[in-house]
Formats: sequence, C-alpha cells, structure tokens
Amino acid sequence: MTIPAKGKFKVQVGPKPANTITYPVQFNPTELQFDKQVQLAEIGIPGLDAPLQQFVRGNAEKLTLELFCDSTDKGMGIGAQSVTKETDKYYQLVKLIPALHAPPVVTFIWNDQFPGNELGKAWGGSQRRTSFTGVAESVRSRFTLFSPEGIPLRATVNLVLREWRPIEQQLGKQNPSSPDRSHAHVLQRGETLSAVAGDYYERAGEWRAIADENGIEDPRRLAAGLRLTVPSIR
Repeated sequence: MTIPAKGKFKVQVGPKPANTITYPVQFNPTELQFDKQVQLAEIGIPGLDAPLQQFVRGNAEKLTLELFCDSTDKGMGIGAQSVTKETDKYYQLVKLIPALHAPPVVTFIWNDQFPGNELGKAWGGSQRRTSFTGVAESVRSRFTLFSPEGIPLRATVNLVLREWRPIEQQLGKQNPSSPDRSHAHVLQRGETLSAVAGDYYERAGEWRAIADENGIEDPRRLAAGLRLTVPSIR
C-alpha cells in the first residue's frame, strides 16, 4: 500500500533563505483553492461597440487551504492535550518575526504534481511550479470540540496565502519589456512614438523602427486607439 505524501510548510524565520523551519500538516487538505486575477484598463474609442482592453499588470495569486487539526488521540478526559499545539503554528504565520520586521514568507509543498506543474509548457518559457510561496493574509481558527475541562481538542483552520515572489525572479521568468521581443501597444490620447519607444526600448530615438513597422508616414498625426506593433530590436 502506497503511503500518501503529506503536505508541509516551510517558514522563513530569518533574513536568509536558509533560516527556515519545516513542519508537516497533521492531515492533508481535502481542497485547495487558487485565485488569480489580472488588472485591465479600458480604453474607450468613440464609435466602437465595446472599449479596448489593455493589460496593465497581474494581481497576486491567492491560495486558500482548509486544515483539520485534532488531538483526541491523546485522550479526551483528564490530561487531554490541547489542539492549539497545531493551530498556533498557523496563527503565528500572521505575526511579525522580529528579525524580519514582517510576517514570514511561507511555502506550501505537497508533491511534484502540485497544481501549476504544467504552466507555460505550451507557450514556451515554462512557469512551472511544484509549490506555492506567499505570505499569510489571514488565518481563521474554528474550535469544534472541547474536553469536559474546556481544553480545545479539535479545530478547522482556514489559511489564505498571498503570492510572494522577488522582482528578480519575476523578471527572470518573463522579462516582458525586453527589447528583443515584439509587443502590441494601444496608443493613448496624446501619446507619441518617442514615448512608446522610451517605454519599450529605453531609447526614445528608436521611434522610427515603430513608425516603419506600422507604415506611419507622419508621426505627428496619430489617433488614440491605434494598435501598434512594437518590433523587436537587437
């Protein structure tokens, strides 16, 4: 009989990644909920039936877990052990770590088939993951069983983790503004080709490449809502 893999948390309690503690969940969660949204800007163009949608940025993903904790195996009468030995592990995830002046970074790990392990394969530049790293946004503990002396013996903990990734990791995976990649851009009112070139190439003088790519003869006469192809340059 195969022993099921047990989920676990790695908690960074110091300024260095090596300053971590690891503890397994008492019982594997029966459900994982992932929430990911992006922020879009609507560009209203007179005469169109619907506004154009332009990607602004991604929002932090959230992972919600429901964790069951129980200490009745230690007895339910005199000498019963409080289940808070387990629940306090999760509650302290929203408390400040003195060395960090902030709550800890938390990674939930289960197995190599973790949701997201196929991300990006079909599009190139894999964003595959086998765990979820974030900071605790909220912890809610509900105690449902007590000993005759009032010792809590059973609880359900709802934990919400908000995605955390350092900027160098995000840029290393995606690098969306790299000048050696082409981009689509919707021109906004008052925007110039020089400004667009400055945003994508960090060199405003490269506006001619954009004009040539899009067949623009007079860069002073540009209509808001014009969809541009920003070509790659080396």
